[in-house]
Amino acid sequence: MGTRYTARFVVPEQAHVQAIVSGLEAAVTAVDAQMSNWKADSELSRLNRAAPDGWVPVSPNLASVLVRATEIGRETGNAFNIGVSELVDAWGFGPAGRNCPRGTSAGSRTCRPLDELLEVDLPGRRVRKYACVALDLCGIAKGFGVDELARVLDRHGIGSWLVGIDGEMRACGCKPDGSPWAIALEAPEDDRRTAMGVIEIGDAAIATSGDYRHWTAIDGERISHTMDPRTGAPLRGSVASVTVIAPTCADADAYATALMVLGAEAGRDHAQRRGLDALFVAREGDELHTTGTGFFDGA
Repeated sequence: MGTRYTARFVVPEQAHVQAIVSGLEAAVTAVDAQMSNWKADSELSRLNRAAPDGWVPVSPNLASVLVRATEIGRETGNAFNIGVSELVDAWGFGPAGRNCPRGTSAGSRTCRPLDELLEVDLPGRRVRKYACVALDLCGIAKGFGVDELARVLDRHGIGSWLVGIDGEMRACGCKPDGSPWAIALEAPEDDRRTAMGVIEIGDAAIATSGDYRHWTAIDGERISHTMDPRTGAPLRGSVASVTVIAPTCADADAYATALMVLGAEAGRDHAQRRGLDALFVAREGDELHTTGTGFFDGA
């Protein structure tokens, strides 16, 4: 996935540590092989190349992620849409767009809701496209990968752990001394890595979407790598980052992206309606201002 994964866990005396480590490695390797846009032989890449109207066999993992992505897209009014791969490439942020002058071929192409373009047969482990559409799972696959790491540790009977891929994290239990797992919330600054706060979590997942790691400037304007499916263009709003706490990391990952697209006001309204714990960090000139819902209310 172009990054690294981490796992910290409290090992029972009878545990076979190497078997656990091998299981963790196998889990993230499998997700990468299933959902990467950067691997030509991944399941997702094969699905993207497939012609419309024919059924394509897929793994249970990919099928379930496609179903959840479609559900969150429907719920957020198309603010979350994995059918943005061509847009990502056109703006120079994807595999095919690395040598593309950013924005020159992008145009203005809004994305149709995914449930109009895709049918997923979950029991049959197959997918059918109704039209030519290229999918990009960058807004949910890392979170799902974190959930897979969690499932490995659960299978080994480990009840205290903290796992993560890049900035997407999930925790269970507590540290050996009884204290909760502590995670730094990164300040949305592109020239340095600093913490703007620390959050303690247990039995929950947390993910952040932001505009401060992958971005470019066109004619002096900051252009985010996150696409707005409703406009067919990158985000240009004042929201610098959104952090979400959820039961699964796939949900936290996807909702962080969706709320980022919705913006501070509409995103906060949606988070409140859905009972989401969300922290919005917005730029106002040279200053950062925060607002939140649920756990982050009053931030």
